[in-house]
Amino acid sequence: MTCFLKTACLLAFAILPSCAFLAGVDQPVKFQQHPDSIEVLMAGKPFTTYYYGAHSPKPYLHPLRSAEGTIVTRGFPMRTDVPGESRDHPHHRALFFAHGDINGIDFWGEGQPTKQEQSAKGVYYSSEELPKGRTVFRKLDVAKGGMLRATFDLVGPDGKAIGSETQQYTFHGDASTRVIDCAFTLDANQGVPLKLGDTKEGTLAIRLVKALEAPNVEMLNSEGKVGEKEIWGKRADWVDYSGVVAGETLGIAILDNPANIKHPTYWHAREYGLFAVNPFGEHDFYRDPKRDGSVTISAGQSLTLRYRVLIHHGDAAEAQVAEAYRRYAESK
Repeated sequence: MTCFLKTACLLAFAILPSCAFLAGVDQPVKFQQHPDSIEVLMAGKPFTTYYYGAHSPKPYLHPLRSAEGTIVTRGFPMRTDVPGESRDHPHHRALFFAHGDINGIDFWGEGQPTKQEQSAKGVYYSSEELPKGRTVFRKLDVAKGGMLRATFDLVGPDGKAIGSETQQYTFHGDASTRVIDCAFTLDANQGVPLKLGDTKEGTLAIRLVKALEAPNVEMLNSEGKVGEKEIWGKRADWVDYSGVVAGETLGIAILDNPANIKHPTYWHAREYGLFAVNPFGEHDFYRDPKRDGSVTISAGQSLTLRYRVLIHHGDAAEAQVAEAYRRYAESK
């Protein structure tokens, strides 16, 4: 178990947006606000929508699109009319941030899933059997200049908050890319520590469209490793999924910020379409029940995690994802 103390100065630095990667001309970003969601337009075209209302136990972005408008995330469970989509893991909501064990409460899962719901392509992937929490919207802090920032309460099954979470997304894009700079801050502001437990069920996750599942997807990490067996549970600066979606050759990468704890991070990356970064699940990743990857945030302190999501044309080599990561790392 490790304790991290984050000062206000460090937090202020952590949430600063970075635009250093984009080589092309940034396209204008516009927000259209609705009662429980905000639509994100880039160059006048839909990119994604941020949903944060009470309809879901946690906020999420849905769907994500390439610069050409190709959808790269699964529609289910938000949509049930997409032909051929899988119906496993209904808590996988396009792009979301959540963890499966915070003070013994599961903020990743939603309700008690059946074994069938936890199975993908004939393989059973169990989840933690913990009481379920909700990430409850409190206020919208910023919605301008390409940046969204909102504050949520982490509410346990007893209806009481154990801490808070701030989610910040900064959107960029040019003619061939879409970029989301993410900053997630967990605050132990309810007088008790927050323990992020050792579980593979977390943490920044994207559930990808069927065309980016095996056997059609190419999974690659910064170490040159390919496929789930060489990437899942391993440490890397970045991971990329690429393939052909609706006739477009494209990819999506998550880049780990060098300032994050345990950098380079661990990856909960599955070939059935779950693409997640998780710095906490060490006993699963090492298959060592004695290993403890948990992190405790002391009462009154906070922890910020930052990532970049990059949606690009071509595969990782064609999109120069390694160079994109170098620029991202140098900008922080």
